[in-house]
Amino acid sequence: MLSNGPDRSALKPPNPHEGVEVPKAKPLISVVDDDESMREAVRGLMKSLGYTAEAFASAEEFLHSRQVPRTSCLIADVQMPGMTGLELHRHLVGSGNKIPTILITAYPDDNARERALGDGVACYLSKPFDENDLLACIRSSLPSEGP
Repeated sequence: MLSNGPDRSALKPPNPHEGVEVPKAKPLISVVDDDESMREAVRGLMKSLGYTAEAFASAEEFLHSRQVPRTSCLIADVQMPGMTGLELHRHLVGSGNKIPTILITAYPDDNARERALGDGVACYLSKPFDENDLLACIRSSLPSEGP
């Protein structure tokens, strides 16, 4: 029998993606703070560090958004009208959304800090906080290294 070339059934077509690392989705950091300037400053910092970031003016706005299941880490103000940051954390945990939560406050209180950490809050930072402290909290909260 004459052959017209190599047996085509034994050759696999080249995979154009072979050896190419597929980028992982950037973690979403959700920022909840009733103070617009703080909310936007933290959101901007997260974006500058390579994270995807969304900002919300209240706990209720965050809870009604489509971002809750996508959120990798939550940064929330402790004192806000309506639901507080700690109440938001408790609500999320109670509804099965165990999102690592970092609370920030302009009114530091050791008792409130101990209660929050006892409830599973990842970090509790006083405003103004050092961005490196915030970044360390985020990195320790995410399952794998961020961006």
